[in-house]
Amino acid sequence: MLSAKKLFQEILDDDESFRLFCSIAAGGESQGGWENGRIAALVPASQRALAPKITRHGADEDKHGRIFHALLRKRGLAPVEVPHETDYTMLLEQYGIGLAHEQLGREEPLAERDIITYLAHSRVTEQRASEQMRLLRRYFADHPDLGRAVRMISHDEDNHLAYCHEELLRFARSGHGRTIQSILRECALGEIRVYRDVSLAVMDHMGRILGWPRAKAAALAAGIHAVYAYERLVGWRRMVSLALPERRDALGGPAVPAPEYG
Repeated sequence: MLSAKKLFQEILDDDESFRLFCSIAAGGESQGGWENGRIAALVPASQRALAPKITRHGADEDKHGRIFHALLRKRGLAPVEVPHETDYTMLLEQYGIGLAHEQLGREEPLAERDIITYLAHSRVTEQRASEQMRLLRRYFADHPDLGRAVRMISHDEDNHLAYCHEELLRFARSGHGRTIQSILRECALGEIRVYRDVSLAVMDHMGRILGWPRAKAAALAAGIHAVYAYERLVGWRRMVSLALPERRDALGGPAVPAPEYG
């Protein structure tokens, strides 16, 4: 019987599948670090108070990228090139979700609506990241190699999600509620489609590396499609709700360093 824990364990036990897993994760985190850094630099004057929090968000993402690279080095492995079809961050941009890299590469200040778009995009993607890391934490929190990394990243992702809720609610109180809900819905529906496509692509690559039989690959693909069907029907709603988080001002201080991971 297939289970998430057995699947992850199989991927982590094999050097080649582990290389791909960490390379994909590191690439996405590093890209997120760059995006947040640019957004912090381009924040409009009316939202300058947000800049330190956006900078902290980016610093956390950069740290996560370094952690995944350090996990590879610990096993004597080098990162591999991330296949195009598994690049979650790039595919989100291609679908028009979030702020375009072309815009972030310019030196023009962002508009207030751009900041709302950034926060809504982050609220959706951080929901996914938080859920994924909680799953890994459930299975591998005590793992001798992965445990510390999983706990640290999971804590950060929960902070990021809390920050997005709090800041979007602040904008909603300022009269942007309808705009926020519209952008959140668009981001959520686009994200679940990209997540399905990336999941199928990653499992295809893992299956070829690990030599999965057709029946196993087909069962995993069917499971991914089933998750998408549920999310397309009702599951996306968890990504658009807003509630005052228990963790207040979650990104109000400096980034927590991770010296043990370089």
